[in-house]
Amino acid sequence: MTNKQIIHVEYALAFALSFFIYMQLPFPIWLFVVLLFVPDLTMLGYTMNKKIGAIVYNLGHTFIFPLLFALGYLYFSNDYLLLGSIIWIAHICMDRAIGAGLKYQNSSFTNTHIQRL
Repeated sequence: MTNKQIIHVEYALAFALSFFIYMQLPFPIWLFVVLLFVPDLTMLGYTMNKKIGAIVYNLGHTFIFPLLFALGYLYFSNDYLLLGSIIWIAHICMDRAIGAGLKYQNSSFTNTHIQRL
């Protein structure tokens, strides 16, 4: 198995784990499905130009913000922060499992960090 294949499998398993954790919570499944694709709205940054598009897209597809949501959940005990965190992490893992990754500012949308493995 190549390093790239291992990365894809790891992210697929992380997506499955995220979904499993979500299923343990008292939220409806349809909400998971609907919110799963919300981070893709960051693609709208590409309507400006490649540089802004890559920056906005990468902000929506890095683990920093969903992990901050999880910390917010721990501090504020707000279940919606946990919900958002799990779904956002699931989205990132789903994208990376299929080969989509962080974008380069001086390149096309389809050129990602996962492809360089």
